[in-house]
Amino acid sequence: MTTDLLPPEKLGPEIQREVQRLLGRCMVRIQQYEKSLKVLLAHHELAGPAETLQAQQTQRAQKLSNQTLGQLAGLLFETFVVPEGFERELLPEGKTPTDRISFAHSFRITQAPEQWEQTKAAIQELVTLRNDLVHHFLYRFDLWDEQGCIDAMAYLQEAYQRIDTHFQELRAWLMTLHQGRVALASFVQSEVYLDLLINGINPDGSFEWRNTGIVRALREEVQALAGDDGVPLKTLQAQMLARHPTQTPQKYRCSSWQQVLTESGEFDLTYHRDSDTAPKTAWVRLRPPSPLRSGTKERKRPGRGAVTPPTDPAPERG
Repeated sequence: MTTDLLPPEKLGPEIQREVQRLLGRCMVRIQQYEKSLKVLLAHHELAGPAETLQAQQTQRAQKLSNQTLGQLAGLLFETFVVPEGFERELLPEGKTPTDRISFAHSFRITQAPEQWEQTKAAIQELVTLRNDLVHHFLYRFDLWDEQGCIDAMAYLQEAYQRIDTHFQELRAWLMTLHQGRVALASFVQSEVYLDLLINGINPDGSFEWRNTGIVRALREEVQALAGDDGVPLKTLQAQMLARHPTQTPQKYRCSSWQQVLTESGEFDLTYHRDSDTAPKTAWVRLRPPSPLRSGTKERKRPGRGAVTPPTDPAPERG
């Protein structure tokens, strides 16, 4: 070993060890950032057949494990931090199986275009800083010289502050993601979610008739029971009570089965007499779809609007 590669005697080992400590602190923080970013990107978005979702997350985490910080940053601004108006089809028509239940959810942070560009540029500066520390640090500072070590320490202290600012920002994003996932888990176990999923009733109480559970069940039973003249309403009511006991008119803010059948627009309700002296009997049949005229769009049957919560009466003036 030649003597010109050794540090001057006046320096001693302490100042170099301090440079090494500060450099190590920066690198550990960067690795913490990369690890947290991989967790975020692996969990913020999920879509596909229900039975594949868990395996998807595992596969995505494995794929992300080999990505560089620059590649991770690119994915971050393609799917998580997005500009206002961003839309992404998670279950594209034609590529999603129709014979299985599919599910999709996505957590995103939306920013105005100018803010999004600024955030993106700031993360790119972090990537550049990381590369500078890994690949160019020893070329920028002469660690065998006292002033070189002093300059290096000042640079590393400032670099750590920049890295830590980004890390704290990412931690806040992860906390938001966690809170969103907890809220989603709570929601999917609620009666409100079951009403939305099974009965087609939105959280605000609104619905469209053709999407409701009661219309689907009625359609199924009428198709199974109806002859040439349809099915007697009493027979249909008994079948609904036996096979679909939770599907009641009252659930959809109706007072009778006749009201459901009429308002839904999916059925024809007619009345027949077996004889001149016999009482009228209600019969139900599926209403055939009306052919669309050229250039017209299909009209959705109306349903019910949102439930308006009761308001307290205004206090009387004294």
